[in-house]
Amino acid sequence: MDEKRDLQRIADVLNGCKADVVAVQEIDSMTARSGGIDVLGNLASLTGMIPLYAPAIDFDGGKYGVGILCREKPLSVFRTPLPGREEQRVLIAAEFRDFVFACTHLSLTEEDRMLSLPILKQTAERIPEKPFFLAGDFNAEPSEPFIQQMTEDFTILTDTTVRTYPADNPDITIDYLVSFKGSSAASRVRVAGSPLLPETLTPVASDHRPIALTINLTHK
Repeated sequence: MDEKRDLQRIADVLNGCKADVVAVQEIDSMTARSGGIDVLGNLASLTGMIPLYAPAIDFDGGKYGVGILCREKPLSVFRTPLPGREEQRVLIAAEFRDFVFACTHLSLTEEDRMLSLPILKQTAERIPEKPFFLAGDFNAEPSEPFIQQMTEDFTILTDTTVRTYPADNPDITIDYLVSFKGSSAASRVRVAGSPLLPETLTPVASDHRPIALTINLTHK
């Protein structure tokens, strides 16, 4: 937000909440504007995490997309294109021992977001015996039709009264963490609280405020 590119302070935010998995959006890989570096790979090195990348488009000599940082090696990873008329969108999902975690950055266009819903549901149904979580920038506020329709199949776990954008003076909520209702393990999901984040960094390290949750999975 201060026009400085500083991966270390982004890493400091991530290290501050000690997350097991992180969804990251709008990630350059080897683009000229980011100095020809693998941004997610660099963040992985600074946080001691494993990078999982899903490019959405070719951009500025490299790629641009979304990704996941994780501490546990995934059992499988799958990437799925999503609709986006202003730019192609993508979903990345990783299966872990106890759950599936996915990340996306949805279209600015309501029609394309609506067309994404059945794809998100189909992805969530791929491994029905594990809880499925989806995080990211959905580009829709809680009162909008997309979010209202999404809640037919997904439970919003984050506090929708907390504004997430823009980071320096947030006045809208467009970033979420949700879980799939159709999983046979959905009843095992319990939200335990929100970790404290480095407040001095969160208004400047990114243009969105990060959201963080502690989730407990009860025994079968």
